[in-house]
Amino acid sequence: MNHNTSRTENDKALIFEVKGNSLDDGPGIRTVVFFKGCPLNCLWCHNPESKKALPEISFDPEKCVGCDSCLAVCPEGALDRGNPLFVDRTRCTLCMECARVCPGTALSPVGGYMSMAEVMAEIEKDLPFFQASGGGVTLSGGEPTLFMEFASRLLKRIKQKKVHTLLETCGFFDWNRFMELLYPHLDAIYYDLKLFDPGEHRRFCGVSNETILQNFAKLSAACARDNREILPRIPLVPGITATRENLGAFARFLKDLNVLKVALLPYNPLWISKLPVLGQTRRIGISEEWMTSAEIKECTSIFPDFRIV
Repeated sequence: MNHNTSRTENDKALIFEVKGNSLDDGPGIRTVVFFKGCPLNCLWCHNPESKKALPEISFDPEKCVGCDSCLAVCPEGALDRGNPLFVDRTRCTLCMECARVCPGTALSPVGGYMSMAEVMAEIEKDLPFFQASGGGVTLSGGEPTLFMEFASRLLKRIKQKKVHTLLETCGFFDWNRFMELLYPHLDAIYYDLKLFDPGEHRRFCGVSNETILQNFAKLSAACARDNREILPRIPLVPGITATRENLGAFARFLKDLNVLKVALLPYNPLWISKLPVLGQTRRIGISEEWMTSAEIKECTSIFPDFRIV
């Protein structure tokens, strides 16, 4: 399994955001490094801008002031007011000339290659917050394990600062490389589990879940041995993952592994509004509605022996 996305991944990684002051990605106040690119293709992805392992361009019509400066500089003629999405991404070469002249940031790059020094400079701005709150740095995405060598070096640098490290992962990675390069430098792992049935997982996420479930079983044992935190997280997508059959299967799977803590993540439909600015359309059959408290309670009831976080 080769998940390298760049021959120069030791020097740079494709990042779509380094976000400080996060309270939702681990303990305390955290800086989250969002890598761009994922081996899965979940139809409900909360961060659709993170899925493709290459830079992109977005267009937000609400920010457009109609100056047409971008039309004048585009060498490929990829911009057209008659195009409902404005950008013809089959012609766009991502030269970003349009974004450079856009006064309202309606056109903006999504993702770029950052060096180790650049990422560390962003992290180091927040060191006082980590120390005051018991926070740290979370590697998220996309999928950080696509940049295994870079992530390893980054984690080493962070641990030299005596900062808590956490990885958010989809679990689709090479086990041996993960254990060699990432695991020794992690304090905690948030591990996403989506669909237990391999056919359904392939249908909605693009790949089978065999590697993901095998990696979780082995990793939960390693974390128990080494007294490290591992938290399985299940997104509750109405009619897809949030079914009694799927959640019941995961409850049995986790209980057999003696993992009795789980995070159930209520569905957030705000990702749908991100698709048009990326030139993407929504797949039919994915809910546009927020979950009700009754629906969330019903899902929680399937895990009576667990601590829900």
